[in-house]
Formats: sequence, C-alpha cells, structure tokens
Amino acid sequence: MFSQEGPDRRKEEDRIREEHRLPPGQALTIKFPVLHYGPVPPFNAATWDLRIWGEIEKEVSWTWEEFNQLPRTQIQMDLHCVTRWSKADTLWEGVLVRTLVEQGLIRPRPAARYVMQHAEYGFTVNLPLEIVLQDNFLLATHFDGQPITPDHGFPLRGVIGAIAGRDDLKTPYLWKGAKWLRGLEFMSQDRLGFWEKAGYSNSADIWKEERFA
Repeated sequence: MFSQEGPDRRKEEDRIREEHRLPPGQALTIKFPVLHYGPVPPFNAATWDLRIWGEIEKEVSWTWEEFNQLPRTQIQMDLHCVTRWSKADTLWEGVLVRTLVEQGLIRPRPAARYVMQHAEYGFTVNLPLEIVLQDNFLLATHFDGQPITPDHGFPLRGVIGAIAGRDDLKTPYLWKGAKWLRGLEFMSQDRLGFWEKAGYSNSADIWKEERFA
C-alpha cells in the first residue's frame, strides 16, 4: 500500500514520527484507503433520519434537512486504522455530540455510560460515552471541504482520530467510528459491536496498540 507513494510519503512520515504523532506499528499513507464490510448503501434524503434513543430523557430524531441545521464544527485529526495505516492532518466537518449535549438537544440520563453507533445493514460500533463526548469524535458530513464520498460513509459517519497536541484525549482506532450512521443508542451497560464480537479489541487504544482482544 505504501511503497508506491514515493519520497514525499517517507518525508511526511518522518515528520509525523518526530512530532510523536505516529503510534506504534503504524505507517503513514498519503492516500485514503477504503476499507469496510459489505456493500455501500443507497441514500435517499427524503427518507433518511438519525435516531437518538436509550438512556436519554427524550428520544430524538432528525431528518437529513434538520441534521444539517445543527451546530457545526471543523476538526483536523490524524486517522489511525487497525490495518496499520495512518493519515495525518485530515480535515473534517460535522456535528459534535458534546455540543448537542451542552445545548440540551440530547439529554443523557445519569445511568448513561456507553454509546452504540447503529449504521446501515445492522452494523454496530460501541464506545464509552466519555469518548463520544470528546472533541475528537465527530458526526461527520464533510471531508477536506467536500461531502464525504459514498465509500467513506456518505451521508454521515462517526469519525474518531487524534488531535495533535491533545494528549488529554483518548484515541481508539478508526473503526470505532461507524460509516453510514443512522442512530446512537445511549446505554448503561457496555455491549460489543460488530468487529468487537469478531475478536477486535474493545478499547482499541492506538498508543497501546490494542488491535485484538
């Protein structure tokens, strides 16, 4: 994957490593590899919605038009895939769950401790609520100034990455953000998602190289 990217990739990789931004076992890529399980789902703006339910005071559902009216944020992050590639300085735009909670649009109950991301075709990914509420977890609609492509999760994906200089943030591998997102379920108890049931690490910390259970 990396050998054909040339000297520019190697020079950039050296820079990112010197800045202590490349986790163990990772290699930098200039490209943006496409990895997912199953087909790319169709999108119909007239029928699409995002549902929020579980351990919250009131269930919420937004249409595509309504979701795009929510407060938006841009974040620059380094992405780290469990398959050992990393991509630096990626720019994302979307909605922070933390902002929705701070503005009272989502009201978690005291019992809420975890969040399950529900995506098309029944795909699921679990995360602790504390990570979902961090600055580096985004409900993303745009990448590098353009709508996310279908292969990368259009119209909405959860994206999790490392923000340079923010050592206070926990960062799991990229699979912990679900493509083609359709719902967030707030939970009092943890449940394993699709890849976690298949033997991948539940915590997936990039710096501890927690790839598999």
